Amino acid sequence: MENIIFKDLNLSDEVQKAIADMGFEEATPIQSLSIPRILEGKDVIGQAQTGTGKTCAFGIPAIESIDTDTEGIQILVICPTRELAIQVSEELKNVSKYKKDIRILPVYGGQPIDRQISALKKRPQIIVGTPGRIMDHMRRRTLKFGNLKMIVLDEADEMLNMGFREDIDTILEKVPEEKQTVLFSATMPDEILELTKKYQKDPIHIMAAHKQLTVPAIEQYYLEVSESSKLEVLSRIIDVNNIKLSLVFCNTKKRVDELASSLQSRGYAAEALHGDMKQEQRDKVMSKFRKGRIEVLIATDVAARGIDVNDVEAVFNYDVPNDEEYYVHRIGRTGRAGKAGKAFTFVVGREIYKLKDIKRYTKSNVIFMKPPTLSDIEENKLGMLMDKLKSAVDDKQYTKYTRNVESFIEEVNSHGDEDNYITSLDVAAALLKLLSEKVMNVETVPDIDNNDEEADGEQGMTRLFINVGSINKIQPRHIVESIASCTNIPGKLIGAIDIFDKYTFVEVPREYAQQVLASMKNYTIKGKKINIEKSNTQRKFKRFKNSDYAVKSSR
Repeated sequence: MENIIFKDLNLSDEVQKAIADMGFEEATPIQSLSIPRILEGKDVIGQAQTGTGKTCAFGIPAIESIDTDTEGIQILVICPTRELAIQVSEELKNVSKYKKDIRILPVYGGQPIDRQISALKKRPQIIVGTPGRIMDHMRRRTLKFGNLKMIVLDEADEMLNMGFREDIDTILEKVPEEKQTVLFSATMPDEILELTKKYQKDPIHIMAAHKQLTVPAIEQYYLEVSESSKLEVLSRIIDVNNIKLSLVFCNTKKRVDELASSLQSRGYAAEALHGDMKQEQRDKVMSKFRKGRIEVLIATDVAARGIDVNDVEAVFNYDVPNDEEYYVHRIGRTGRAGKAGKAFTFVVGREIYKLKDIKRYTKSNVIFMKPPTLSDIEENKLGMLMDKLKSAVDDKQYTKYTRNVESFIEEVNSHGDEDNYITSLDVAAALLKLLSEKVMNVETVPDIDNNDEEADGEQGMTRLFINVGSINKIQPRHIVESIASCTNIPGKLIGAIDIFDKYTFVEVPREYAQQVLASMKNYTIKGKKINIEKSNTQRKFKRFKNSDYAVKSSR
């Protein structure tokens, strides 16, 4: 199925305008398939990975279905973690930006319940919450679902992995039977299928089918970077490789415009290409790109359709694409007509899992590389300068300057100062220094380092120390339950847990380490206020497997 342009969907002008502000123009595969069905009022099972745009897949029709003249909660979204609840809530607020009188409230553990009760008095139509906190409010009768139209289970498989099955049953059994039920899950284990049979009516199973993808023979690399360092890394790769013609892909029009402006300010011949530009403007930009008058073309996936330029030396995925097919289409813009091509993908934090999905479906080898250093750039530019110097020597292009050099040497040496006596070699080296300084023109900035050495854990993991142990009656499930309730880490990703009398070590994926440290500061486990920090102790103790226990709801 060809993906749908949002403008082709039957959406209100307010939502269309909000989507445009968010920078989106084309719906992802799961959005293209889900939005029309949910708008029709059908129960839907959406099978989609994180990062495929599933929030808008249910969020857009949810916002469209709100009746502002009807009192009470109309939409309930259940999420496994407070981080996801906040994220979903923010996304829904962005979609409803131009819709008047729509109120959205996230409810989750870790926030004073009294504050949430006060916010509920403002009569929100959409509640986004974690199972434990939703049940707390139901027991207090502060959540009433008499006018509920739709209930959404987001990341249902993760909720089951975290032990929320009983809570989900409790909630679903107490909401009105006449409602639309939408479920999104990355996988479809038997327990999920049981839920769908019990609580959905003739559900439509939607899964964006993956085609058999053929990846062209292109050198593919990925770099683990921070969001703030992307521009610097892009500039360095272009400079180190002396790339004359490149194509940079961003996921949104806003990002395209921002990046084009930033590159122009750095002196690159860069231009933007996206759907908000008039056809005449787009044709003009493409003409300049084909003629080589633009070094860097920054584009969205939709705008780049039909680009067929044989001399593109490199493609950059400035943002990881939301779909595997996009990745193939993007990198296929280089390495054409039998020429060599390279593709570089910038990966931030948890996007490494999206890249793994891309590698699996495309069956391609994407090689890890570190960002170029300033010394790499200097060495490269000096090498190019020496090549030009050799060419000038071979072509005897320097002969008319010979007399100038001889006169200069004669004048300096005529002073009879042996300490300042120079030869033609000295003059050549001094001139090369002056020329190299002009050519380099490398801004002195701190070098990029996105792969700091972390506390010693398994590859890709960071080891954390917590000052509670078996003397506090701590078990592995308490550690996993606490981390999962404070962050958006899927419970199955938490690694080795080593519990001793007075302290515990736990391994978490490196990209989540800072989030865990920040979220669990001053956290309480079994009545004890904890201290959590990176460990500097080697891991050599007995391991507990995360699969050996289930995690119950945390409030």
